[in-house]
Amino acid sequence: MPGAFRILSAHNLSKSRKKKRRRRPISATNSVSPKTVTVEIKTNAYEEEEEEADVGFNLKTSSCSQSHIIQPLGNLLLLDPSTNIRNPGLGNLQTLSDEVLVDILGLLGGRDLGILSSVSKSLYVFSSHEPLWRNLVLEELKGEFLFYKSWRFTYISSVNPCFSPFSTGPSTLCIRNFYSDYLFQSWLCANLEMKPEWLQRDNIERRRRLSLEEFVNCFEELNKPVLLEGCLEQWPAMEKWSKDRLVQICGDVKFAVGPVEMTMERYFRYSEIVKEERPLYLFDSKFAEKITELGTDYDVPVYFKEDMFSVLGKGRPDYRWIIIGPAGSGSSFHVDPNSTSAWNAVIRGSKKWVMFPPEIVPPGVHPSPDGSEVACPVSIMEWFMNFYGASRNWKKRPVECVCKAGEVVFVPNGWWHLVINLEDSIAITQNYVSRRNLLNVLDFLKRPNANELVSGTKDRVNLHDKFRAAIEAALPGTITQLAAKAKEKMAQNKQLNFWESVADANTGGFKFSF
Repeated sequence: MPGAFRILSAHNLSKSRKKKRRRRPISATNSVSPKTVTVEIKTNAYEEEEEEADVGFNLKTSSCSQSHIIQPLGNLLLLDPSTNIRNPGLGNLQTLSDEVLVDILGLLGGRDLGILSSVSKSLYVFSSHEPLWRNLVLEELKGEFLFYKSWRFTYISSVNPCFSPFSTGPSTLCIRNFYSDYLFQSWLCANLEMKPEWLQRDNIERRRRLSLEEFVNCFEELNKPVLLEGCLEQWPAMEKWSKDRLVQICGDVKFAVGPVEMTMERYFRYSEIVKEERPLYLFDSKFAEKITELGTDYDVPVYFKEDMFSVLGKGRPDYRWIIIGPAGSGSSFHVDPNSTSAWNAVIRGSKKWVMFPPEIVPPGVHPSPDGSEVACPVSIMEWFMNFYGASRNWKKRPVECVCKAGEVVFVPNGWWHLVINLEDSIAITQNYVSRRNLLNVLDFLKRPNANELVSGTKDRVNLHDKFRAAIEAALPGTITQLAAKAKEKMAQNKQLNFWESVADANTGGFKFSF
């Protein structure tokens, strides 16, 4: 785009850095040509009990075709490798992997990327990679930007207000025969629709008008997820929290959106336009302090009223968040902080949930031995593409559901969970500690590496002692009683191991049956 190049060249812009992320490459069998509406990809078929799965992938109807078509390397298998224009346009840089090359370009500023894009078609493709421009916008402009069509256009319009992305004509640069799994998958994940088979499994237990005693005995004590219906009917938020209403009552107040802060108006402008692999998520823990009305428009469901962390008052860790995001946004696999349990209530839209019990690590997820770090795919869509099928035939399958507006999901402590918004969504979530989970939380807070594991507070090291002292002061004897009860329960549930089962209690020797 010559106009954009001239604009960027005229400004001396600062450099930015990009965090390195790893991506699983597309299999060579996934041969595909990108089209405007539909993409057909051949994958390994997984057999479902109910019916054979459809292996086609459909693009979102709102996805736009690329002026420079990037294709996966699988499409090059039956062609002359020299057809790929990638290497000739990179010169000595051709020996670098696409991922490493993008990391290097992430060290450049906008002006340098603009200059580099004029060197060759290959460098134009790499320099136009949207995540590079997203990082520039977020690092240099923070949340003070108006989103236009793409991150690149947004950046250019910010450095030259005279530039209008809406007045530019069609690009005269047409690029073909560029093959890259890394760049293609980023575009593909941003434009894919969720496959029906990814949504059809709904094996969570659903309950309506559940008594508090039933919830405690059947779900909380057993550390078992449940979807609760009919809990939010009296919430004012169910009627009031439209986009227009939130923009009106929040005004110029800024909320946490990824690494920056934005007003509701600017965020909704972005979320209504953007089509990217990892959309920014509005996830703010101070929303009720910023706008009091937001905190009074909902009430904690009766099942979650007991929250032992409340004894710390304002010194408690972060525990509640307003969550807003477009389709495709969400949270990749994680375990909730500080060994707490959680509930998530959908006010607008719908969410797909995938949950694994604490003893089962989801496929494609690699936690560090001490639990302080988790390595997982770049995006949620990539996990569905590359790993979702791996759990279909497991003996212990994940718990899954689609949670719609007016419904609440209970997430027990220690459960791995992934959440993706299926449409524009607004939700409230809170983490809490009840008597059933108090001992787990105390054990977690006193781990040797608490400074790395504990979150939501500045005083990570001393949180255990403060919390325990506050519990003893407010509820004397509670911890002792719970510890005794847990010890008794453990003794009752103890099972003989193999050597105990074959030992003769009278002689101390072994017994054999022939």
